[in-house]
Amino acid sequence: MPLSVSPQAATHVGRKRKRNEDSHLADPDLGLYIVADGMGGQAAGDVASRRAVDVARAYVADRLDVLTRFAEHPSQENRVAAQELVAAAIQAACADLWAMAENDPKLRGMGTTMVLFAVAGDRGVVGHVGDSRAYLLRQGVANRLTEDHTIVAASIKNGTMTKEQAKVSALRSVLTRAVGTQESVQVDTLLVEIMPGDLFLICSDGLYGYIEDEEVPALCAGVPENLAEALVDLANERGGRDNITALVLSFHGATAEEPEPEALTKHEALRGIPLFMHLTYREQAEILAISDVRSHPIGAAIVTEGEPGEDLYVILRGRVAVEKDNVAITSIMTGGYFGEMGLVDDSRRSATVRALEPVRTMVITRTDMMNVMRREPVLAVKLLWSFVQGLSQRLRTVNTELSEARAELFEAQGVTPYTS
Repeated sequence: MPLSVSPQAATHVGRKRKRNEDSHLADPDLGLYIVADGMGGQAAGDVASRRAVDVARAYVADRLDVLTRFAEHPSQENRVAAQELVAAAIQAACADLWAMAENDPKLRGMGTTMVLFAVAGDRGVVGHVGDSRAYLLRQGVANRLTEDHTIVAASIKNGTMTKEQAKVSALRSVLTRAVGTQESVQVDTLLVEIMPGDLFLICSDGLYGYIEDEEVPALCAGVPENLAEALVDLANERGGRDNITALVLSFHGATAEEPEPEALTKHEALRGIPLFMHLTYREQAEILAISDVRSHPIGAAIVTEGEPGEDLYVILRGRVAVEKDNVAITSIMTGGYFGEMGLVDDSRRSATVRALEPVRTMVITRTDMMNVMRREPVLAVKLLWSFVQGLSQRLRTVNTELSEARAELFEAQGVTPYTS
């Protein structure tokens, strides 16, 4: 049966503020869930967050067919369309708030953060601006799906500030992006695959400011019916200096397409590849979002020697043979990979790879990879560094093998190698 979701939502003004400037939406009929944290104080932060939620909801509702197509046919084209829809919904809210403030001086300076989560079958699309957050809790591990758009978060990412320094920095709440403070805004989007048992937590900084990421699994264990309220109460008990909002989405059932979900297998396979092993969970999810899964029957040539190719293949299930000049030279099992040089240039395949049994592969193309690297410079640096390390290790291995072969040749010829 398809996935079903049990949403919970709770919000509170907190113990220090006089007005709750947080807004949220939980609409299972649309598959749409939003948390927005307004700002502006006298400049109507509560108006900003509520209006932004309403505009974004209306935008998605008018174009729900985009998510429907993506749920029914999760092609790359429909994936891109779904991510563009989520980004456009937030952009629409941004333009609307900006226009309101331009027409009413009392509203000048208002804005809001926003996390928008749209469900399309067994996939979700996250759109994000500001410092509200989304977490995915899966099999007892909490992974943050958003990166705070704040000065301190950027400093940590660039290596100019430690996490300890960030906690006490006077700049920790200063945003680098917000919805409505300018006519448009850069929106981060992320595609995630949803598995039965997954729990998503979307919250404002009034909640996570009192909860460490490492605490999230224990606090959410068992998913009690009052979990959202319990989390809000905990933030109040620990200080409640800000408005607090928690939106909890608990997913049940199995996907209609795959009784044995492959999302976890794909993550595990990606983590096992040296090129991707140093990426954060969110960065790995960005790579998975551009991947495609293909099936190959017994005997099929997945890649052919001498032909051009730009794809990296990761074996999710099955076993393949690597053939050179029609001679099998090795085999690769589940979790292995091949074709990584295709991510770098247009050189022709150096060998044929053939399925020895029914095989499922995860495929990543160079074009999609380059697009991600252009959009995420820090991720690009990590990938390039890992790639250089891999090439360096290969060169050392080849050099050692050549040295050993040279020594064996000299020994066979009875020649003493020249040394200085």
